[in-house]
Amino acid sequence: MLTLDHSPVSSSPEVMGGTLVFRGTRVPAQTLPDYLNDGFSLEQFLEYFPSVQRADAVEFLRLLNEAPV
Repeated sequence: MLTLDHSPVSSSPEVMGGTLVFRGTRVPAQTLPDYLNDGFSLEQFLEYFPSVQRADAVEFLRLLNEAPV
């Protein structure tokens, strides 16, 4: 079960106008699937965005895969 305390992403009007970002960063969450769709690896994404924690990126991808279509 996902709770706000354990969410890999957050949204606040004060941070990037409410865009969904990785927890504790200003990196939009949508950036990760965009990078992967463009052929970059998770490792490359984490290298380009070192403020994103690996566990948060992996959890976000897991949640995306479980989301109803």
